[in-house]
Amino acid sequence: MNLLKTLHQFPLFDQVPDEQLQWFIDRAEVVSLPEETVINKPGSPADYLIVLLDGRIRIDAGTGGAGDELLSFEPHSVLGVLPFSRMKTNVNWVITSSPVQMLQLHRTHLPDLIHTCYELTESLVHQMTTRVRDFTKLTQQNEKLASLGRLSAGLAHELNNPVAAVVRSADTLRTHMRATPEAFKTIMHLSLTDEQVDSVNTVFFKKVDQQSGADPAQRLSLLERSSLEDEVADWLDDHGVDDTMDLVGPLIDYGFTVDDLDWILEKIGDENLAGVINWLVNNLVTEKLVFDISEASKRISILTDSIKNYTHMDRGGGKETVKLADGINNTLTLLNHKVKSKHITVTVALAPNLPAICGWPGELNQVWTNLIDNAIDAMPDGGSLAIDSQLDERPDGSAFVLTKVIDNGSGISADITDKIFEPFFTTKEIGKGTGLGLDIVQGIIKHHNGSIKVKSEPGRTEFSVCLPTQ
Repeated sequence: MNLLKTLHQFPLFDQVPDEQLQWFIDRAEVVSLPEETVINKPGSPADYLIVLLDGRIRIDAGTGGAGDELLSFEPHSVLGVLPFSRMKTNVNWVITSSPVQMLQLHRTHLPDLIHTCYELTESLVHQMTTRVRDFTKLTQQNEKLASLGRLSAGLAHELNNPVAAVVRSADTLRTHMRATPEAFKTIMHLSLTDEQVDSVNTVFFKKVDQQSGADPAQRLSLLERSSLEDEVADWLDDHGVDDTMDLVGPLIDYGFTVDDLDWILEKIGDENLAGVINWLVNNLVTEKLVFDISEASKRISILTDSIKNYTHMDRGGGKETVKLADGINNTLTLLNHKVKSKHITVTVALAPNLPAICGWPGELNQVWTNLIDNAIDAMPDGGSLAIDSQLDERPDGSAFVLTKVIDNGSGISADITDKIFEPFFTTKEIGKGTGLGLDIVQGIIKHHNGSIKVKSEPGRTEFSVCLPTQ
């Protein structure tokens, strides 16, 4: 193979003089590798500049999933360490996807290359800046997808409960409605005046309205409910009403007492009692099922609104007025499954007078997702998470919104506190963290002309995010 002629086919080297390419060839090594050969693995030294002559090489995350491939390089590509690059070790797997032939130059030759081969160095530096730009776009996009991925499992779980409730209640309502014609026959045979019918309707809607506005804290205890069930069941038995056990539950659910039943009996008389009680219970069951469907549907609506607002699917990509409280609350809604699974207590204190800021909502939501998700991961079962956001007004007239995310997890040791914002630095197990989250968080906050600080000791870690209001 005429290596000089081959290198001239590289678009990157089309302006590089022959003597500089020959300088490179004389010091490089020609290497041939079979398919699926590991060239580099994570943590190995980045010692070589690689010029791919033939074949295909891929950059692999190595987590064992179908989407492991991050990048691929075709013939006439340049990869590995480049002039002026600070890369010391490999972050991902570098693997051949086909038989490969390549030139590799050891990094010890790079200082001489910089001093003696200006055009070649210029081309390689241009390649490095392109790589940095492309890699930055890729990592930002991957981190966005990772943020949504962290939310998707919880969102699916949160949606599953109300969806199942809707399906269950709808099926029960369908079955229940089939019994309505029999109840209608009974009602048609009753001798009720308009005044008596109005009395029954009044007590029915009164109980329904009371139940819809009831304070959960005022619900009956198990012992209180059991006692009331016995009283109502005895009353119905004493007055000759059949199927007592089927009637008691719905009546108790809507707060009917023996006094209420005495009032109804007084209004309609003994001969109409059984039919009216059955009509009441039939409609109370229908009301309960409709209420359950309504509540579950509202929960679904809240979740879909949260994910819509979180991703800002219906908005442009420019800066806009952002209410930080909305972003934080939406993020907490979407991470609620993880919070509940670890029995974490969340305290949110967002000042009511917080001014809006001008920024990119999607980016800021990434900040809250990373900080809150990391805090959840760091905490033990039954941990405590506090989120506090206050207006910070300075003597010079400037104003900021200061948001603190505080957890009572294991803390960050002093020897790594300065490293946590570095790219690819992570304390998580392999495959569970990219090491890009806090680096991107810091980049987003700088993009908003803000700052982020961390203070940590065992049992208390505090991230402080300061964002200007203008």
